[in-house]
Amino acid sequence: MKSPLILRDPDVTKKLLEAMIDTPGGKRTVSRLARTCRAISEPALNVLWRDLDSLIPIIGLFPATLLKKVRKPGLGLSKEPAEEDWTKIMRYGERVRSVLYNETANNVSPSIFPMLAQNRPREYMLPNLLHLTWKVETLSVLDYCAMFLNPTIESLQFELGPTRFPNLNKILGDACSRLNLTSFSIISPASLPDTFTVMLSSQKSLQKVALVAPGALSSGVGRWIAFLPELKSLQLDLSARTLTAVEGFFDELPSHSGDSTPNSVATTDSGVFSGEELDFSEIRLKSAMRDSKAGFSSLRHIHLTGDVANIAVFLRHFSIPLTQLDLVIEDPPDNAEWMELSYLISERFGSSLHSLRISATATSKFNDLVRSTSRGEPTVSRLALANLQPLLALRRLDIDLPESINFIGDDIEALAHACPNLEELKLCPLARFPVQSGPPKLTLEQLAPLTEHCRRLHTLSVPVNARRAGPSVLDSQSNSSDTIRRLHVGHSWINDSLHVSILLSHLAPYLDNLKWFHDKNRPGFIESNARGWEKVADTLPHLQGIRLTERKAMIATLPSLNIISTPQLPQPVPIDTVEKGVMASVSLVHEGVLARPLTTSSGVQWRPSTVDESVEMHPELASVSIDAAPRTTETAVEAVVTVSDEFVEALPETVAASVDARPPSVSKSVEAMILNPLEGKKSIFHLSSHPLLFPVFSLISFTYRVLFAYPISIPIRMLHVIFDNMPTIIRRPPASTNSDISMDSLQVRQS
Repeated sequence: MKSPLILRDPDVTKKLLEAMIDTPGGKRTVSRLARTCRAISEPALNVLWRDLDSLIPIIGLFPATLLKKVRKPGLGLSKEPAEEDWTKIMRYGERVRSVLYNETANNVSPSIFPMLAQNRPREYMLPNLLHLTWKVETLSVLDYCAMFLNPTIESLQFELGPTRFPNLNKILGDACSRLNLTSFSIISPASLPDTFTVMLSSQKSLQKVALVAPGALSSGVGRWIAFLPELKSLQLDLSARTLTAVEGFFDELPSHSGDSTPNSVATTDSGVFSGEELDFSEIRLKSAMRDSKAGFSSLRHIHLTGDVANIAVFLRHFSIPLTQLDLVIEDPPDNAEWMELSYLISERFGSSLHSLRISATATSKFNDLVRSTSRGEPTVSRLALANLQPLLALRRLDIDLPESINFIGDDIEALAHACPNLEELKLCPLARFPVQSGPPKLTLEQLAPLTEHCRRLHTLSVPVNARRAGPSVLDSQSNSSDTIRRLHVGHSWINDSLHVSILLSHLAPYLDNLKWFHDKNRPGFIESNARGWEKVADTLPHLQGIRLTERKAMIATLPSLNIISTPQLPQPVPIDTVEKGVMASVSLVHEGVLARPLTTSSGVQWRPSTVDESVEMHPELASVSIDAAPRTTETAVEAVVTVSDEFVEALPETVAASVDARPPSVSKSVEAMILNPLEGKKSIFHLSSHPLLFPVFSLISFTYRVLFAYPISIPIRMLHVIFDNMPTIIRRPPASTNSDISMDSLQVRQS
């Protein structure tokens, strides 16, 4: 699907998105558009990231793992970022065109700047940055602005705190040597550096200069500013300065006559030789010389802050065609000084001035705030506009003062005659009129001169006392304006909503936007007035419709009314006439335009790209070995042959006594029980069958025979001792064997 026609033109799309982002909640709307459609994503992101009022959006592009708190990126990073962590910052940083850093906001920790300076992947974080505003109060943070001073910077603004900045010379010297600025601004309570004009002498392309610091009114600065060839806007602070100091700004300009002559403004010489000289400097400064100074050839906008007298002295040196004048004055001003200033503005810039804005200084606003919070009655004064001379080119007049808020009908009438081409008029729209001070002095009926003489007026903001109008206003058709579309009445008073609606439908029949303050928590709010204006907003559209219908009907009946009311004119007297012909042939010119299209011959050599590729294939092999050795068990069997020793003893019969010891069964029946310690069991075997014991038993048998052979009288006790000392391995066999021999119970019998 094709994109809408309006989105096919990049310039129109950009203008549309810029208008959307300036509305309330515009950034949220544009961000949603960027996430909705790919066709509009790029231009929407460019508008969103073009102007940043803080560094928080840039810091928030770091991964969440690096941030100390994800919801508060300004607290800093928990560790140093790696190169891949800068990807989003590098991509979105190319869209940024303007950055504002404000240290007093305390939303970005200064500890993050060393990490950014040491780990940034490129020299400049925002390569396409054009405007940089740096508001600091500490020395260290001022040095870190160097990482944002790209060669593409066109506008540079410093707002310094009350401390002294000795490193300012270094920063300015580096910036002026590398940058080609079109706008430069410095706001500081400390004095400008001594080499200020020397460092900025190379900046020949400056179009806007704002100097709000001590030393800005020196003659050297004035000479440097006066001869800037492309300077279009100048802002200076004249507060707390004497008239002599203001005049010193123009001392080194070529047209100054010097202080040695009596005609000099700053000299005290009266021109008369007298013994006692009086100080005429104040008188001469107030009258000031009429000759304008050389220079300032391209200057079109001046912004001045200070007393009305200082502003008047400063403006007397200009006769250039100013188009915009912004004045920040002390409120309330002195009446004589204000009349002189208003007359001077009309005289010098009446034919060229397009916009005039008058507002109050911060001191005046603070004093008004103190008065509003106290229980005392508010102070109200009048700012006279009756001395305004014709300002034929003025398109916009904006007056916003906290104390000089009263205007009367004469001021409106003088303004309507002096500025017939006004398109937008604001007369203290934020002024408060509590019950203690009473209603505004200006009534809604007294705005009729504006609707009658200012035929281009489309926006009007002024608090009034809305009352019933007189018949003189309602009967005049010239008081009705076809151009007024917007009306802001602020804290205006109202007592009769119906008659106010009738009057508005007559003065502004095409009014489509009516606003007033309806916030209950706003200072100066009166609920009855808010309800009255709400009723007017409800009834006004219906009355406007009736009013326009009646006018259309009246216009339709005008031709018939003219015929009826036309009087009979007398017949003209015939006059002698002469016919004369005039050759009125038209001169023709034949012109031709040769439209020859530009053609370009181009050839493209096409050749297919071939690639030789080979694939080497190897089957995947796996070596597997199996240990198939059979398991073997070695078993040994001890086979011992049982040897039996048997013999037969044949003894002759003898007379000697015989002992029945049962010798034949000695070798067969003697057994031994041996305890096997390894197996934990007893083994029983025959002693006579063991080959190692055979000699022992043979000896026993031999002894036994000797005893029988030789009837020697041996004591039985001796035999008992001999047999008891035999080895302990000989044990008595079990009782179940008939051939067992008990050595302890051996008995010797005598036959």
